[in-house]
Amino acid sequence: MDVSLASWLVIAVALAFANLPFLNESVLGFIPVKPAQNKAHAKYFVVRLLELIVLYFVVGALAHALESRIGTAFPQTWEFYAITACMFLVLAFPGFVLRYLRKRRG
Repeated sequence: MDVSLASWLVIAVALAFANLPFLNESVLGFIPVKPAQNKAHAKYFVVRLLELIVLYFVVGALAHALESRIGTAFPQTWEFYAITACMFLVLAFPGFVLRYLRKRRG
């Protein structure tokens, strides 16, 4: 696989996985959750955050696997993980806005 294609694949998967917790009511996209009584949303915000953390590590594992397949995977320090976690949160912003900040009409 080409380096450029692998990079774009990781970015596309990160964008999709970062917004997944906010765009559906299932955990990780496939485990259904029953809504609580008198609640519009089935998942609590804490569940969405935990799901976001799990998906961050899934994307990281995919990126590491693709990097290892292309060549030698470079060792990373804490700065790399801090920056990629912040980037993952920025990628999740559109889903957060659609879920919590958009005005609902009607």
